[in-house]
Amino acid sequence: MTNRRASARADIVLGEDWDRPAGSVESELRAARQRRGVISLNRSPLARKIIMFNLLSIVVLVAGVLYLSPFRDSLVQQRERALAIEAQLLAEVFEASLPESAPVNLLTGDGIDPDVVLGRIGLADGVDVFLFDPNGTLVTSTADVAGTPARPVRGLPRQADDALIMTDFLNSSWRAMSALFGAQPADAPRLSPEEFARSLIDSARDGATVLHRNASGAGTVFAAATPVDGATGTLGFLVVSTAAGEIDELVRMEREQLLQMFVVALLVSIGLSLVLASTIANPLSDLAAAAELGRDKNARKMSPTRVRIPDLTGRPDEIGRLSGALRGMVAALYDRIDANEQFAADVSHEIKNPLASLRSAVGTMRVARTDDQRNRLLEVIEHDVQRLDRLVSDISNASRLDSELVKEEEEEFNLVRTLENLSQYHSEEAAKKGVEFITDLPSEKIMISGLEGRLAQVFVNLLGNAISFCEEGDAVRLWTRRRENRVLIVVEDTGPGIPESALTKVFNRFYSERPVQQFGNHSGLGLAISKQIVEAHGGVIWAENIRPTDLDAASEPLGARFVVGLPI
Repeated sequence: MTNRRASARADIVLGEDWDRPAGSVESELRAARQRRGVISLNRSPLARKIIMFNLLSIVVLVAGVLYLSPFRDSLVQQRERALAIEAQLLAEVFEASLPESAPVNLLTGDGIDPDVVLGRIGLADGVDVFLFDPNGTLVTSTADVAGTPARPVRGLPRQADDALIMTDFLNSSWRAMSALFGAQPADAPRLSPEEFARSLIDSARDGATVLHRNASGAGTVFAAATPVDGATGTLGFLVVSTAAGEIDELVRMEREQLLQMFVVALLVSIGLSLVLASTIANPLSDLAAAAELGRDKNARKMSPTRVRIPDLTGRPDEIGRLSGALRGMVAALYDRIDANEQFAADVSHEIKNPLASLRSAVGTMRVARTDDQRNRLLEVIEHDVQRLDRLVSDISNASRLDSELVKEEEEEFNLVRTLENLSQYHSEEAAKKGVEFITDLPSEKIMISGLEGRLAQVFVNLLGNAISFCEEGDAVRLWTRRRENRVLIVVEDTGPGIPESALTKVFNRFYSERPVQQFGNHSGLGLAISKQIVEAHGGVIWAENIRPTDLDAASEPLGARFVVGLPI
């Protein structure tokens, strides 16, 4: 019993005391944190989920970008537009080289030498030019004529190919994703550059510049065909095509850059996820461990002191709120344990008194010689039995009060009407004793939210106590006033008052300051129960003496006053 009392009196560790735990439970928690390190993924499902979902979002984003390929579409459009302009410019160069009046034949070289004109044009690497006559016969091409090298361009940044080469793993990953998610176009028939260029002539006979692409195993070839017009009509067709896979290489480099950014984002996300998981999973793990250790009463880790909940209330998040709630809950639990232990001790003490009296009376009955002695002993036994019955009933009501206050639903009711009903009954009880009963209640309604039956029990206790302390010729007054957001209910009497030393004790369990003739008629739990009910409603209750003047505290009291304050 001594160890249990010591355990009950230990305090909940608050504030910075958690940094210096003392006891086997706290030692186990500290050792577990040291073994765990920053974060243990194999022991924390929450940390694994945080990292998994963060990585999943990045993977979905990158996969979506690679699947949609917006940069490829943009590069293709830009290259096709530039290729069409280039084809039209080259056609205009040939048209500008034609004679004004002489007949022209590109195939025979009458009026113009196509090889000379093509040789004078400086073309960039990777561009092929084909010139056909109207019948589709090849006149000349860059494969037959060595053109003038293109002039160098200064000011354009040059990318280093080595910096854009990804590892074999990323390249194979991209090919696997492309094969899995991408729609793979069917390969076009393998054509030579000349055959592919000749196939575009018919589509350009209407005078428009035609763009076309040919996808093959070597890569995609882009081409633009445009007519070369003369004074007598269309003299031929000029076709400009790119090298196979030129655009594919540009797209590959762009994808490699994106994958490089993906790898960096992946590493950063993992690092941030670990930090985030450690700030969430570790504190929750500490709280759960402390709660689990406190739950198992037979665990070998249980400390003789109280369970210590980590103080994380300094965190401005839900974990801080959870820590505060758990600490408050544990504190309330230990307060309840203390109260129950004290209540059990008080009950044991109170029951022993009538039992001792009964034991004495029964023992005396055995040696009583006269009927008068036996009758007096029977009266004592009957009085003690009634006292025990009343005591057990009040103890039962008091022990069930907490659970019933939680289970019952609060409702709004008219407090004035409740007090009027109680006044009618108690005025008749006071009249039988020759005590004047005075009420001063407002005419308007005072609506409050609470348990009407329980609050009525409070006022019954107060009015019953006031009447019991009064004698014939005394008076009891019940009055009520509303004060802003609260209401005051006051019960006054002109009885002997309350001893000054008892003003702070009258609400304690089993405390009773009664006249000798009323001994055993009250259990001393009425005011304690009343205080418990009022506080459960968020109100206050106190007792004071009525004096001729507040300035003369030593004067004899004119009576007692009990005040109940309830929120509206």
